Amino acid sequence: MRNRALPGRHITDCQMRLFMSLRQTETAGLAAAKAGFSTATAYRIEQDPRLPSQKKAPRHRRRQDPLAAVWDSEVVPLLKSVAGLRPVAIFDEVRRRHPEIGAGVRRTLERRIRSWRALNGPDRDVIFRQEHPPGRLGLSDFTDMADHGVSIAGVPFDHRLYHFRLAFSGWEHARVVLGGESFVALAEGLQNALWALGRAPLQHRSDSLSAAFRNLDDDTRQDQTRRYEALCAHYGMEPTRNNRGVAHENGSIESPHGHLKQAIEDALLLRGSRDFDDLQAYRRFVDEITGRRNVRNAKRLDLERSALQLLPARRTTDYEETIVTVTSTSGFILRKVFYSVPSRLIGYRLRVRLYDDRLECFLGATPLMILRRGRPHANGKHGHVVDYRHVIHSLRRKPMALLNLVYREQLFPRRAYHRAFEVLLANDSEKQACRTMVGLLALAHDRACEAELAVALDGELDAGRLPDLDMLGRRFAPNPTAIPDVTVELTPLHLYDELSTVRPGGTA
Repeated sequence: MRNRALPGRHITDCQMRLFMSLRQTETAGLAAAKAGFSTATAYRIEQDPRLPSQKKAPRHRRRQDPLAAVWDSEVVPLLKSVAGLRPVAIFDEVRRRHPEIGAGVRRTLERRIRSWRALNGPDRDVIFRQEHPPGRLGLSDFTDMADHGVSIAGVPFDHRLYHFRLAFSGWEHARVVLGGESFVALAEGLQNALWALGRAPLQHRSDSLSAAFRNLDDDTRQDQTRRYEALCAHYGMEPTRNNRGVAHENGSIESPHGHLKQAIEDALLLRGSRDFDDLQAYRRFVDEITGRRNVRNAKRLDLERSALQLLPARRTTDYEETIVTVTSTSGFILRKVFYSVPSRLIGYRLRVRLYDDRLECFLGATPLMILRRGRPHANGKHGHVVDYRHVIHSLRRKPMALLNLVYREQLFPRRAYHRAFEVLLANDSEKQACRTMVGLLALAHDRACEAELAVALDGELDAGRLPDLDMLGRRFAPNPTAIPDVTVELTPLHLYDELSTVRPGGTA
């Protein structure tokens, strides 16, 4: 009954095609019955074989065109003169010129502009999909992680990720980058990725160097270009770059950026906290995520591994080296950042290897120390990386120097010390506050109790009491009972004389 032909129902194109197909082998009446309409309709179709949809009269405009007065005279000239102009901007301009045009024609204007551009607009860039043979191409890029809200020990952590990926297998490596898209970050991240992979591709593509060179002069840009080429030559890779500002040419890694960042976001949500104890804990977290993602591509990596190159016998330089002089301030300035060092090095020249996250200092060929790398402030002011242990001996002799010290905020190793100094300044004289604060820093240094003393300071301040240096000194003094009582028994001296005495042997 559902397929029964009813009077007044229009036949469809599908029914007519079925009828025309059946009519080749059946009579008109039988074919019409199977198609679901009458024999009379079948005879009419044979007289006019057009489809029902072809017989409909074209739909004409039922109301006056609201854009007739402005389309050819104003809108089309705007579209021709400014190719990238947005439809909403054209609409606002038309309404400014003609206030009588209502706001309800915006969608009409947008649809008409879209149709006009499809027929008369300029040619657009075409993306050509590529096939990547195994072992040929590896890609590097940086991606910003500021929107993920990661923090280290409660402090917001502004950072990027260096991301390496093989185009064929999808094997990837990620490294947390503290600074910008520099050559040092690229060299260190790329070499870490290659040595983790155990092989190297034939080509390496990156657009990060264009960002690193953007504000450099021609000589420096050429020097870093040579360094990048030397880095790739060390691993037998051909260096390539995509055109500046054309992200889709690096599409084999631009799109995986989003997938990796989403995987990190999901892991952070499952973890329940975005705060990490230290940088190493966060780096292990990122390494674990990339490791799980690489397991899914293990079979494709096995296919690609035979086509990859063997690594050289050793890594190449992934740092910048410079010579600095330690000044009378017990430190040196490098890249607009002041670094403190032990005062015994004042006047010496140090050889410094500059990495993305650290500085390695040498006196000649002798390694001295590793310093955390600092960054200048966004407003252009110098940054400071200061260790109170380097200057505490001089501060003991000049405690008032703490009051207006340029890097006073960076001198305090923990928040509790900064909080204690603020309370001391508010409740005591400046001279006494500086003496007490220097004494607390000296206590933390001499007794190696920096963390424990910070907890004690927080407890005193929360209780509304000022830090008592004498009481804290007794609290963190060595425990006399913990010192073992060693009894030394001296050997009588005459025993040494007997050792040198020769006695005749007894007779049998």
